[in-house]
Amino acid sequence: MSHPLIKLTRDGVIATVTIDRPAKRNCMDLPMWIALAEAMEDCSADDELRCVVVRGAGEEAFCAGADIAAFPTERGTPEREAVYAAEIGRSFQSLRICRHPVVAACRGWTMGGGCGLATMADFRVGGPGTRMGIPARNLNIFYAYDELDPILQSVGYAVAMELLVEGRVFTGEEAFGKGLLTRLVPDEDVQAEALALAQRIAQGAPLANRFHKKALQELRGELPITPEAYEASRSFPFTEDFREATRAFMEKRKPVFRGR
Repeated sequence: MSHPLIKLTRDGVIATVTIDRPAKRNCMDLPMWIALAEAMEDCSADDELRCVVVRGAGEEAFCAGADIAAFPTERGTPEREAVYAAEIGRSFQSLRICRHPVVAACRGWTMGGGCGLATMADFRVGGPGTRMGIPARNLNIFYAYDELDPILQSVGYAVAMELLVEGRVFTGEEAFGKGLLTRLVPDEDVQAEALALAQRIAQGAPLANRFHKKALQELRGELPITPEAYEASRSFPFTEDFREATRAFMEKRKPVFRGR
């Protein structure tokens, strides 16, 4: 489904997914979670893409989490809760399992579901003014196991407890020091650095980047390592991009990768 507040744009081999609700700090209601998942799934299926940037509109927030004002109509019964849980889980995982590297531009408020969403990305760029926290204890919200796993993988048990049980809200510097952010830049440079990072990623071999993202997830136990996965790790010498990279190295020039 399309949604006016979830915008998918493309510039060459880089896609940008924008949460466009700045008046409410880009908080998400159920139709937005669904639309975000569909946008990310479209990106993952696009063989021509090489990187995806997820950002919030405006300068105040990446995403302040779920729209609590919508809870009475979206949640509250077992039937509605089952739908909500399935769709928000799908939305979170759409970043995690996207075949292409995903960069989250975490300027400003990155809270609750927004913080959880950011941890699903492969790279998280923020600034000193970034605020990252998960106030689940204040609403008695339980995070699902597959939503907790990337938080634990990123920051470890002690910091995860600070986020979830103590309810700490970290500044950008603290978030970077604890592993919630992977890169810290001046606040005004967050969006530009996220795009520059995506451009650097896009200059690399897309087949290798996709393989290494998947392989690292498998090795961390996020995805099962199948015999086919092991076989894929030995397939690169037979790709056009490998042959092109080898030629370019010998000819002292930059390779032109085709994703084949």
